[in-house]
Amino acid sequence: MPRTVRGAIPSPNIWHTPHVYELENRAVDPGDTAGAAMRELRPWRGATVLDIGCGTGYHLPGYAAEAARVIGVEPHRGLAAAARRRCAALPSVEVREAAAQDLPLPDASVDVAIARWAYFFGPGCEPGLRELSRVVRRGGAAFVLDLDASRGAFGRWFQRTVPSYSAPEVEAFWDRQGWLRRPLDLRMVFERRADLEAVLRIEFAPEVAEQAIAETSGLELAYPNVLRWRFY
Repeated sequence: MPRTVRGAIPSPNIWHTPHVYELENRAVDPGDTAGAAMRELRPWRGATVLDIGCGTGYHLPGYAAEAARVIGVEPHRGLAAAARRRCAALPSVEVREAAAQDLPLPDASVDVAIARWAYFFGPGCEPGLRELSRVVRRGGAAFVLDLDASRGAFGRWFQRTVPSYSAPEVEAFWDRQGWLRRPLDLRMVFERRADLEAVLRIEFAPEVAEQAIAETSGLELAYPNVLRWRFY
């Protein structure tokens, strides 16, 4: 059986090093600035929440603490299995293997859809956005949380790693789609220096990662993000 479902786009970090990405999940946004911003726009208490690209399910228990039902969708079968193990004791959570452009859900069945650092590159992701329009019911909202490549050292390191990435082109794409945006100044805070260095090495090209490590002192670094959303 293939490791992934049809249509999946390989992730350069979590697919190959989920144990290191777990350290990254623990470090990112310790104050839950992103979650608070999303809940302010569209609360999910008692709602049906869809996590697109849920990976090993790190965020699913947090959603389940408020939502009535939580559905994680992940195209990598090994990661989906890990998410199921993580949420085995949570009856309101289910994990399905699928790609963002082929969601295994009925029409108008979701109140809140969230993609954190999972499906965000602008041009080319139109099929996934059409699926959101299909599955999110009237009165619902969809959120996409992603690195803001136009700001800070983290953005600079990303652009050096992915020189084909055009931040202005991505912004123009989301504007055409009618999505709103809000910059978020997130942080990564690590318990050990070795963890910080390991995360930088899965996020960036080798030479860029070593420069990022040299430029970063201590256990914390700024992580500029952008929250995008649309109401339905």
